[in-house]
Amino acid sequence: MNSTPVPTIPHHSLLVFLLQLAVLLLLALSLGQLAARFKMPAIVGELLAGVLVGPSVLSHAWPALADWLMPKDTAQMHMLDAVGQVGVVLLVGITGMELKFDLVRRRRLTAARVSVCGLVLPLALGVGVGFLLPSSILPDGTSPTVFAIFLGVALCVTAIPVIAKTLMDMNLLHRDIGQLTLAAGVLDDVVGWFLLSIVSAMATAGLSTGTVATSLLYPVGVVLVAWVVGRPLVKAALRAAGRSASPVPTVAVTALIVLLGSAATQALHLEAVFGAFVCGALIGTSGQLDREKLAPLRTTVLAFLAPVFFATAGIRMDLTALTDPTVLAAACAVLAVAITGKFAGAFAGAKMSGLGRWEGLALGAGMNSRGVIEVVVAMVGLQLGVLSAEAYTIIILVAIVTSLMAPPVLRVAMARIDEDAEAGMGMAGTAPRDLAAPPSASV
Repeated sequence: MNSTPVPTIPHHSLLVFLLQLAVLLLLALSLGQLAARFKMPAIVGELLAGVLVGPSVLSHAWPALADWLMPKDTAQMHMLDAVGQVGVVLLVGITGMELKFDLVRRRRLTAARVSVCGLVLPLALGVGVGFLLPSSILPDGTSPTVFAIFLGVALCVTAIPVIAKTLMDMNLLHRDIGQLTLAAGVLDDVVGWFLLSIVSAMATAGLSTGTVATSLLYPVGVVLVAWVVGRPLVKAALRAAGRSASPVPTVAVTALIVLLGSAATQALHLEAVFGAFVCGALIGTSGQLDREKLAPLRTTVLAFLAPVFFATAGIRMDLTALTDPTVLAAACAVLAVAITGKFAGAFAGAKMSGLGRWEGLALGAGMNSRGVIEVVVAMVGLQLGVLSAEAYTIIILVAIVTSLMAPPVLRVAMARIDEDAEAGMGMAGTAPRDLAAPPSASV
């Protein structure tokens, strides 16, 4: 029986794809470095790279070039999206590996209070404002309830990589406030990915008692299976790979674990990034994590795949939408709620723990950074059809503005906190131990 061979990528499509990758990578790296030089997170420049070649700028400045380089062709854009999706899955896996659960154990009570308050308040405010936004912001056919819950989740997340990089740049990582911010951020990340998986399942299956129950139980089941069955398998696989002097087996096995975990949760309609995060956490807590051998994977992801992902995320922003007074008002409202919720929540958690107002302000500034996590959440919402182009643009703006706010506010607050008094308040703990392979400016 003769079988028809699978067609190869057409010559022109491959040419456009390669040029898309080259242009986006060049712009993302250049603008990312420029942003870092001005003490801004590199993600700002990487998102801007996509904005420049997307509908916000290039489509207006040079429509013919925009149509050629970024054609409105689904198959063409799917090739670019595929590279970005591999990048974000591996990036989230690396983020899971970097989480320092020992920090949570050392600061567990204070970190829990700060994290819970910093999660619940912006989540509640986000859901509330989601119900109040005009219906024109919602995509056609989207449940207002699912949209509101999704917006609440988007506003309650915290970006550990951005926080850690900011603290390192400001030489605050050794301070107790710095460690406490990271510890609370770890809890925020864990709960945030859990909530994202639940609301994603709701968006896919619809709202009913059965689907809501399933959406709640599936993530719990994934975590339990991962811990009971996956953890020993991950440990054994990494131990076997680590016997080689070469980093190749360790890199390959790590990438394989993250990709398989992503595929498993995608099959359960829980989003691939949730599986990537769980597997990253398993790798990070396995006791077999060799950071030196994983350096090539980390470099490849942070220098190539992640910038391409953020650039593709920027392409989908349409800043011209903000010329609509309704969209602009919605953006201002969402941004105000996002900032107020995080600052007020973290500040309340700090006060409940007996910390002063400047410590509370510093914690709020750190927890307010949304960065990479917010962008990933926004992309998930766009792919699920929960977010319109306008709502997506608003959430990306929140990620950028809150990440830019952290350094100046932290600088003001930390200048007013005396290190000796800080230690005397019972916050001091064991000296920081291996506080990362430092997260890159790219995230």
